Amino acid sequence: MRRKRQRNTEESDIDITPMLDVVFIMLIFFIVTATFVKESGIDVTRPDAQTATKQNRVGILVAINEYNEIWINRREVDINAVRANIERLHAENPQGGAVIQADQNAQTGTLVEVMDQIRLAGVQAISIAAEER
Repeated sequence: MRRKRQRNTEESDIDITPMLDVVFIMLIFFIVTATFVKESGIDVTRPDAQTATKQNRVGILVAINEYNEIWINRREVDINAVRANIERLHAENPQGGAVIQADQNAQTGTLVEVMDQIRLAGVQAISIAAEER
């Protein structure tokens, strides 16, 4: 008498529900703990302008507050170090231009000096931020 071997006909399925739970919990964790990009690290009261237009490709953001302090990437920078910082940032994003957020109470001389340093660093697209009326 021959005995027939019983074959295991059951297919084993992998339950991925716990893995999906972990993935969604991690997704929620990363969304909650993510830092969001702000325009600048200081408060600047921008002047009003009737011809303000929105710039889409901004690579470098420079802020000048009412005390004529220059800020790049949330760090206060001396006027002599502006060119080196801009050259480094421009090398990281050569297509982007520079936007200067100058407080309406900042001295015009500081603004012009910063613009000169940005041009010397090789950035040709320079904009001055303003509030639209």
